[in-house]
Amino acid sequence: MELGLRGKVALVTGGSKGIGAAVARGLAREGARVAICARGQAALEKTAGEIAVATGAETFAIAGDLTRPGDVARIVAGTIARFGRIDILVNNAGAAPGGKILDLGEEDWQLALQLKFMGYVRCAKAVIPHMLEQGGGRIVNIVGNDGMKPIGFELSPSAANAADLAVTVALAEQYGRHNILVNAINPGPVATERWDQLVAGIARMRGVSVQEAQRKVDQSIPLGRIATPEEVADVVIFVASDRASFVNGACILVDGGQRKALME
Repeated sequence: MELGLRGKVALVTGGSKGIGAAVARGLAREGARVAICARGQAALEKTAGEIAVATGAETFAIAGDLTRPGDVARIVAGTIARFGRIDILVNNAGAAPGGKILDLGEEDWQLALQLKFMGYVRCAKAVIPHMLEQGGGRIVNIVGNDGMKPIGFELSPSAANAADLAVTVALAEQYGRHNILVNAINPGPVATERWDQLVAGIARMRGVSVQEAQRKVDQSIPLGRIATPEEVADVVIFVASDRASFVNGACILVDGGQRKALME
């Protein structure tokens, strides 16, 4: 299937590893020119170089911290200086600390909102004027199923993700008439570098071994396993493509049908 991505310019936040790197690689394979950002320049350069060698695509690595508005402005300006436009923004950077309400301090809530919510808002706000000027674009927010399937021991991610979904739908309604389509992809557990930390945290909160925590997560998913980054990336790439020209304001679960109550 031709996705119509050849020659498009994509900016992928959190693009040095995990889901972000898989999305950037997939977009590059489809012929897009790809900018990736994260906080660590060395990891970004390594990933960008690997993608360029594997796909032949033009890549651009630019470091920055999305909790800082000035960094966001610099990343967007740098991408446009390099490629001349941004057709696709994939918001992926950021995570929120897990924990129950009695375990979460004020700093945990601030961290969750600054990284997983305001980082997405800042990037969208910086990119939308350029998309308006060029006549359209795509924004894909990689959020997480906590926003649609909240659970008590992942409280701050549930709250931040729900806020991301609300902004996604609101922006889709506001800017769809300008050919700027805004959608959210909501993964469940994904086998990334970060997953080992997450499942270890679940084990600590539950007082069980990491192996038992992983077993409970697997049993909560009808497919019996967690996702690969590429399985999430494939959906992101389709939604960002011309083939998804009537998909706007969608909040798409990519979690294998997870039932979180089975983790209890």
